[in-house]
Amino acid sequence: MAYVYVNLVLEDADKMAAYRTKAGAALKKHGAKPLISTPSQTVIEGSRDETGIGVILEFPDVAAAKAWITDPELQETHALRRSAGRSAITLLA
Repeated sequence: MAYVYVNLVLEDADKMAAYRTKAGAALKKHGAKPLISTPSQTVIEGSRDETGIGVILEFPDVAAAKAWITDPELQETHALRRSAGRSAITLLA
């Protein structure tokens, strides 16, 4: 298994809604499933940049996670997410 952590500071709710209509199919294509999605996060130790929507995704393996983020057919979907706010995506594997 491989995990991906997404932090998205939302700036455009309408664009995020459009992204959500496509995100499920994009994840399914690469065997991923969301484990948790929360509208807010709390740092309980240390400090970090601003947090927003937090998501943990589970992929079958590292290759599937990398294929999801680099899939040429999903670039429009990823662009919707990027236009919804500032995001950071971290591979935990």
